[in-house]
Amino acid sequence: MIRTVLTEIGIFLIPFVVYALFLAATRSGLFVQSSWPITIVARLVLAALVLVIVGLVGLAHFSGAPPDSTYIPAHIENGKLVPGRER
Repeated sequence: MIRTVLTEIGIFLIPFVVYALFLAATRSGLFVQSSWPITIVARLVLAALVLVIVGLVGLAHFSGAPPDSTYIPAHIENGKLVPGRER
């Protein structure tokens, strides 16, 4: 679960990192307050939230077991260990 949370935090930070790289490349003053007006920050937050929502929807839709499948955990059968599998 923590990997998913850290991945989504990383996805959230992507627009801010891209904008910071743009400011650094254009030498506009990365740490100057006038380079980060509230409208730009609001747009970056909106873009970040869209990316996170798309990531979470993709995670929910494309991960996990297929529908109507049953996981059979690892067990011992006739004295031998049988690995877990989906049925």
